[in-house]
Amino acid sequence: MSSLVVITFDNPTEAVELRNEIRDLEHKGMANIEDSAVLVKDERGKINVIGEDDKTVVKGAVAGGTLGLLLAFIFPIAGIAIGAAGGALVGAAMDAGIDKKFVKQVSEELQPNSSAIFVIGNGVDVNATLAVLRQHTGKVYHTNLSSDLDESLRRAVHDTSTTNYNY
Repeated sequence: MSSLVVITFDNPTEAVELRNEIRDLEHKGMANIEDSAVLVKDERGKINVIGEDDKTVVKGAVAGGTLGLLLAFIFPIAGIAIGAAGGALVGAAMDAGIDKKFVKQVSEELQPNSSAIFVIGNGVDVNATLAVLRQHTGKVYHTNLSSDLDESLRRAVHDTSTTNYNY
């Protein structure tokens, strides 16, 4: 089962740094990230989304491209159009991304010069992930982890609150 974790930070760079460190864990085979995004609220209150990482879009594009190539051999002109439409449908069907209303809620609650990271993943090396998190100070905004893992996550990022917003 996939887990969603959202952590907020009191500065605009820490969520990006954490995302890069989590990507390093993934490259080492210690994490499987399905989707991630970073929100940064600048000093004027403008929200910027940095590097959405929705793999379902990539999978949909690959599936659509493959479907398009196969159909192009059978129906040369229609195959390309059908393949593109098929890719969009496959991507939509596979979309396990982060709820847009929830992202809006988090962005509205962020203070200026702050950031948040959203991560959907499964199959992580818990010890390696907690070691990375201990280097950061943030607030766990939301998690659907077990209570034991939630508590470990909060301790790792030095969060003493117990608030867990559900969406």
